[in-house]
Amino acid sequence: MAAITAALIKQVREETGAGMMDVKKALTEAEGDVARAKEIIRAKGIQAAGKREGRKAQEGTIASTVIDSANGQTGYAVELNSETDFVAKTPKFVDFADTVLADAVKADADSIEAVLEAPSADGTVKTDIEEAAALFGEHVKVGQFAKITGPRVEIYAHKKSAEMPPSIVAMIATDEAGAAVAHEAALQISAMGARWLTREDVPEDVVEAERRVATEKSLAEGKPEKIVPKIVEGRLNAFFKENVLLEQAYVKDPSKSIGDLFKEVGGQALAFARLEVGKGPEADVD
Repeated sequence: MAAITAALIKQVREETGAGMMDVKKALTEAEGDVARAKEIIRAKGIQAAGKREGRKAQEGTIASTVIDSANGQTGYAVELNSETDFVAKTPKFVDFADTVLADAVKADADSIEAVLEAPSADGTVKTDIEEAAALFGEHVKVGQFAKITGPRVEIYAHKKSAEMPPSIVAMIATDEAGAAVAHEAALQISAMGARWLTREDVPEDVVEAERRVATEKSLAEGKPEKIVPKIVEGRLNAFFKENVLLEQAYVKDPSKSIGDLFKEVGGQALAFARLEVGKGPEADVD
């Protein structure tokens, strides 16, 4: 059996366009025989998978679920990307996203890396993703991942149209009392895209940057210096009301904030997450 070296893997990758894990598996099966490995790759229909890796995958769906546990509930959400919405809406792609989610839940994953490393029926989620390119004829990848826990977790999955799978998922963890308004809060998260739960959660560098911008803008507008600090605080408060969930105006009744909703039922929001297809921090990098 010929040694399966990095150089050999590189050679077969360049000659077939297949992904690294596919090449390694084929060479192992072929006991290092390059010609036989190429035949295996062709037979499995994965020859072009590697060539797809550099293509943008910003369509797709988000699979989500809530799992009961001894300490309450845990919500999981995984974004699976494809290149086109044509593939994203196929039952096979949606089923595959559900399978990736199930493997992530079984492994109790807490990051994208842990999702990819999670064991699957045929290896790991990572190898399944690489092989999925051949099945769907497009670059496929795991985009965003979120996991939140609490006594109760509510999920709202939004579809942009009836024929498409969910493209926005909002999750919120609450205490038992807060569960009474959790669905309304999840709808708000989906629609209004809050970034933080409370103003204390906003990073200090973000606050300082907003303060600088507000100060410079006020001075540029010719406001008297002595009233600029008050104007800046007003603009900071407007920033918080736009970006902090508990300070946002409730879309169904703008006279109330989301925080007011929780106060009315004596409940508390503990954490939330919002995923939207193609909008993650790595959306433009494959």
